[in-house]
Amino acid sequence: MTQLVTTTTTLTYAGARAALEAGLAHAEQIGVPVNVAVSDPAGNLVAFARMDGAPLLSSGIAQDKAWTVTAFNGIPTHEWFDLIEGEPALREGIVHRDRLVVFGGGVPIRVDGALVGAVGVSGGSAEQDRAVAEAAAAAI
Repeated sequence: MTQLVTTTTTLTYAGARAALEAGLAHAEQIGVPVNVAVSDPAGNLVAFARMDGAPLLSSGIAQDKAWTVTAFNGIPTHEWFDLIEGEPALREGIVHRDRLVVFGGGVPIRVDGALVGAVGVSGGSAEQDRAVAEAAAAAI
């Protein structure tokens, strides 16, 4: 029999806040003001913060990084370039899609292997953004 309905496990607001706070703490520890966005598994924003001094433009980028992760079933944004660099047509075409981000700072939040949300961070270098996002995701 074909299954017509499925149950999705999702990050709660409390979980999103825990991830957000862990990410902000890590950013503060490394001295980089960033924007941190936490989404549910559908890419919808659940929690967001812009630290004092974080670039305004980066607020949208952080949200797009979280969305990119969930829109592609949990692929972290830092893995994108390696996936597309050997395919010129794909590499040149896909980057024109709205909201797609192909550099570090977006990571999945998984619980027991299930994608329950994502974290997007922007404001530092790609490596700093990734470290903050990973610290946030690790809190769940």
